[in-house]
Amino acid sequence: MPCFFPLEIISRKKMRTSGFVAIFFLIFLSVSSAYPGWKKQYNPCKQLVLYFHDIIYNGQNAANATAAIVAAPEGANLTILAGQFHFGNIAVFDDPITLDNNLHSPPVGRAQGMYIYDTKNTFTAWLGFTFVLNSTKHQGTINFIGADPIMVKSRDISVVGGTGDFFMHRGIATVMTDSFEGDVYFRLRVDVKFYECW
Repeated sequence: MPCFFPLEIISRKKMRTSGFVAIFFLIFLSVSSAYPGWKKQYNPCKQLVLYFHDIIYNGQNAANATAAIVAAPEGANLTILAGQFHFGNIAVFDDPITLDNNLHSPPVGRAQGMYIYDTKNTFTAWLGFTFVLNSTKHQGTINFIGADPIMVKSRDISVVGGTGDFFMHRGIATVMTDSFEGDVYFRLRVDVKFYECW
């Protein structure tokens, strides 16, 4: 008489084990970092809107200037931006940051960095700067870097880090030219959206 009883027990144990493996695998997939629904964060964890005011030194406004041309194409004057879309000019700045668009509002910090005019056929600059905030509401720095196609109304640059209240924050800053007066003064509205806050 053949004995089927031990084989049935072994088959049932294999089925239970494979069932546990399948359940474990499904749980692993649902909590895995490879699962796209868990990693994406669509809403900013913090948001700021600030203005910075840039006054380029033109040889006559030393008392008010907050920016200076430090490099220019050969033969160019360091008090006047070069022709041909300012190509080759490099300016450094230490601009006041305000909560509104008024240059005379109390500053909440300084925008410090540089911009490089890097295109011959349109107004475009490369920006690298830091917001140094020192107010009762915010303490720390926010670092920005990216291309600035100046003729586009609204453009995005990367927020690559920070310190203090903004330690290791990353996100996007939407920059808009709020006002300008020739080649001497411009005001930028910077809408900072942090998508990674520590």
